[in-house]
Amino acid sequence: MFGAERTRTLLGPADPARSAVVAPPSVSARELIDRAGTAETVAGRRRVRPTRRLVLTAGTLAVAAGAVAVLQPFGEGSPATREAAAGSVLVPVAYQFDADPPTAGPRLRALANKIKDAGYDGRGGRYMYHHTKVWGDPVMSSADGRHHVAFADERKIWRAADGTGQQTIVHLEPQYPDPESRDYWQRRPGLGPAVGATPAPSVIPLPPRELTPPSADPIELRELLKVEYGAGAASKEVATLYGRYVVPRATRAEILRVLADVPGFRWRGEVTDRAGRGGVAVTFDDREHDAQSLLVFDSTTGELLAHERLTMSPVRISSYQVILETAWTDRLG
Repeated sequence: MFGAERTRTLLGPADPARSAVVAPPSVSARELIDRAGTAETVAGRRRVRPTRRLVLTAGTLAVAAGAVAVLQPFGEGSPATREAAAGSVLVPVAYQFDADPPTAGPRLRALANKIKDAGYDGRGGRYMYHHTKVWGDPVMSSADGRHHVAFADERKIWRAADGTGQQTIVHLEPQYPDPESRDYWQRRPGLGPAVGATPAPSVIPLPPRELTPPSADPIELRELLKVEYGAGAASKEVATLYGRYVVPRATRAEILRVLADVPGFRWRGEVTDRAGRGGVAVTFDDREHDAQSLLVFDSTTGELLAHERLTMSPVRISSYQVILETAWTDRLG
C-alpha cells in the first residue's frame, strides 16, 4: 500500500503539503468489496455492514512497533504470546536499551561480519516460500478517532521466479491498541472484524510478474532500499524484500552494512519478537510523523524476523509483521 507517509518520505522537502495533516488512506477496493456483502446471521446474531461513520485506514507494513511488543490479554498479570478468544490488547515491552540507545551502525556492522548460514542457504527449489503473520492491515477507527481495531491474518506464499504461485490467507482474531478500544468494539458486534470464528483459508493464485532477486552489490542495495529517503523508507523496503525473496547470506550481510550507514537507526539490543523468538533490534524515530519503525534481526543468521510501526504519541501500535518461515520448496501447499 503506497500510503501518505511513504509519499511524504519520498517527496521530502519538495512535498507542497509537507506540513499539512493528511487524512488516513482508504482501504483497497478488494477489501471494500469483501466487506460490503449483505447482512448475514452468525451464531444467531445478525451482522451488518460497517456504517459510513467508520474510518478505515490501511496499515503500513513495512511494518513496526517501538519496544518490541508481545500479545497480552488485558487484565492478566504477565505478558503472553497468545491471543484472547475475542482479540488481544497489544502491550509493548521494554527494550534492552530503552533510554539513550546507542547508534546502530557499529553493532550492525559487527553483526554483518559474524552471521552464519540460514537453513535455506545452499538449497534450491522451484518456489520461494514465506509464512508470515500480519496485523494492522487495515486498521478500523471509530467516528471520533478514539477507538481502533486492527485486522489480522496469517499468510503462506509460494512464489516462483516468474512471479506465479499461490497464496493462502487465514483471518485471525483482531488486535487492539488499548483496553478501551477492545471494549468499544466488542460492544458493537458486526461493525468490526469478526471474532471467535475459524474461517477456511482463502487460496489465491498469483499472476506472473517480473522478479529480480537482490544482489549483494552495495550500490544496488542502497538504490533498492531507497536509503536516500532516510531510515523510515529503508525500513519499509527491507521488510518488503525479506517478505518476497529468499535472501542469501552474502546479501543479508550487505543489507546490514547498508543500514549501518543510514543516519537515524538506534540500537535496542536483545529483544523477543511476537513469535517468542530472540533477536536484536534497531529503531528509527520519525519525529515529523510521530512514528517509530522497528526491525528485528536474527542474531545468528542476520535474517529479518519482524518489522513493526508504532505511533509514538499516544503510544499505539499501528502495524506489524513477523516472518515465521522462509524456505525453498518444489511443492505448493
